[in-house]
Amino acid sequence: MREEKVRSFDTGATRSADAGRYDPEAFLSPIVIERYCEYLNKHREQPDGSVRDPDNWQKGIPLAAYMKGLWRHFLHLWTRHRGFVVQDPKASANIEEDLCAIIFGAQGYLFELLKEKRRPATAS
Repeated sequence: MREEKVRSFDTGATRSADAGRYDPEAFLSPIVIERYCEYLNKHREQPDGSVRDPDNWQKGIPLAAYMKGLWRHFLHLWTRHRGFVVQDPKASANIEEDLCAIIFGAQGYLFELLKEKRRPATAS
């Protein structure tokens, strides 16, 4: 079977074939992304009342800090999933927030790994 290299539309327009290309619209859910954004926006306010920039995390958070947070939030999620009440007074409010916190930790950890791989080598 021959792979299409060009897509043709009824209008006569053409585009390169998209076979094998990333499809973020299919890979991601807009309702999940929106809920995650709500969670992140809610947590911009810090305990001292100051508000951090939305991209503050991109300045760098140690992997160990991400791992500790991931374990805490996973434990809270697991506890709720099993039908128990979370005892940690600083726990997120509910399962949705646990999941958003896990997404934050996982993507932050991955970001730290990837940014090191993608940095250009410096000339000496």
